Amino acid sequence: MTASATVTIAGFDNPVAIGSPVYNEVQTFLFKEAALLDQIRLNDWVGLLAEDILYTAPLRQTRPTHEFDKTIVRTMFHFEEDIGSLKLRVARLMNTRSAYAEDPPSRCRRLITNLLVSGTANPDEFEVSSYILMTRSRYDADQFDLMSAERRDLVRRVDGSFKLARREIILDQSALGMPNLGVFL
Repeated sequence: MTASATVTIAGFDNPVAIGSPVYNEVQTFLFKEAALLDQIRLNDWVGLLAEDILYTAPLRQTRPTHEFDKTIVRTMFHFEEDIGSLKLRVARLMNTRSAYAEDPPSRCRRLITNLLVSGTANPDEFEVSSYILMTRSRYDADQFDLMSAERRDLVRRVDGSFKLARREIILDQSALGMPNLGVFL
């Protein structure tokens, strides 16, 4: 991933006021996105993605406090995807019987919080920082897997609605607390 593709932490350079119309539109977009994923409406979810999307989850390392800025490793990824690979992944999950990690599908609930929105030099693009807590239930298990992360997004207004143009998922765990990342965050 190039430096120009990295989304900085939102809310500090050109903050959008909490409760403003733009903030509410971005929040609604992210809530709608989470609902589509929770309902396994993945073909509809792909419709929310920009054609130039970059969707990544860099590795996380445990480091001493004085090296906290080095805990995110952007040279290695759990995944680094574009629109083509995301569409292929969705097609495999929805249209084949070879997606063994997600057939039957996980039951997930994505809770989106701590939303900060910042304007950019492009008046139709906004940097967004949010936290996600995803619960995941598999098969008939009586316990949930949990995954928490910060998501650093770039959302772009296109023809009156938003598209997700970038997502960097900063996982809180250095070792995954679930067997796979067969779901979208």
